[in-house]
Amino acid sequence: MGGSPLRILVVGAGIAGLAVARALRMAGFRPDVTEKLPPGELSETGLYLPGNAARALRRLDLDGPVRPLGEVIHRQRFLDSTGAPLCEVDLDALWAGVGECRALLRGELHRVLLTGAGGAVRHGAEVRTVDPLPGSVGVTFVDGTATEYDLVVGADGPRSSVRGLAALGGPPRATGQIVYRSVVRDGPRVADWTALLGQRAGILVVPIGAGRLHCYADETGTEPPTDPVARLRELFGDYGGPVPEVLDALEDVHVGVTDEVELGRWHRGRVLLVGDAAHATAPTLSQGAAMALEDAVVLAESLRNAGSVEAALTAYESRRRPRTRWVRDRTRDRNRTRDVPPPLRDPLLRGHGGRIFGAHYRLLLGPL
Repeated sequence: MGGSPLRILVVGAGIAGLAVARALRMAGFRPDVTEKLPPGELSETGLYLPGNAARALRRLDLDGPVRPLGEVIHRQRFLDSTGAPLCEVDLDALWAGVGECRALLRGELHRVLLTGAGGAVRHGAEVRTVDPLPGSVGVTFVDGTATEYDLVVGADGPRSSVRGLAALGGPPRATGQIVYRSVVRDGPRVADWTALLGQRAGILVVPIGAGRLHCYADETGTEPPTDPVARLRELFGDYGGPVPEVLDALEDVHVGVTDEVELGRWHRGRVLLVGDAAHATAPTLSQGAAMALEDAVVLAESLRNAGSVEAALTAYESRRRPRTRWVRDRTRDRNRTRDVPPPLRDPLLRGHGGRIFGAHYRLLLGPL
């Protein structure tokens, strides 16, 4: 169906939606992209992209614009709460032949994807109804406008409205994890992806260029604090390594809870969910953006090669489910490792941690 005049709506203009729009344009389609939020609503946070994200960006012909951004990350270092080494992962060796690992501002990647998607996003366009029809989908918006499409792609995140409107699933499930994100300026010099693991809490710092650090932390819990900076200083005040200087440099901290989405199916009629709307997990493996980029590549290939929309969506889901299931299961594995008491966990990681953590990505080294 490549180059056919299919009317396609992509709901959501985050990483998943813009990547899908880019991939569809490359395949000869011209999708409409809508976003309920006004432009400029993105918070400034960092993002770590493993090697499979770089491969997907190459397939989207966006590796060139991304290459000058952020920093290439060559090594992951895991430390205990005092800053003593636990284990390391050689990222260049792990992802050899796949792609380099990179850390950058989320907004930088978003701008590259927006340009690649053609730049045309209808903001403030919230979907009110999604009605699967024979051979099409009826969509109405909160402003009263209504249109029929041949395909609707819900790329609107873990709390997807399209998912509920199309009867593909209800609200996401909370993972019991509170996460904190911040961009740190004037902090310590950190060369590697560096995580310090404590008791049911951990903190990570990654360089993202121009002397800035992406700081990510998590703890077990369900109620985000009203003062996240104070909470981080309380949680990690006795940690070693680069953490004291990072805490001193903290300013704006974004806090929230993580959600998980696990569905029996991702499409109904000609409505399809992609990215976090279909398979969100906790961000422990840093695979949210990577899975969204891969989704976009595979969806465009499926539509180009199949004889019908229905056949394309079935083929897409059968290809993507094993990889997203792997990410979900390995995320749960790593989270269980984090929650093991340090006196039991740390000797294991000192002996076998590099192999264990590297193995979490094994399936993702293979083709999409």
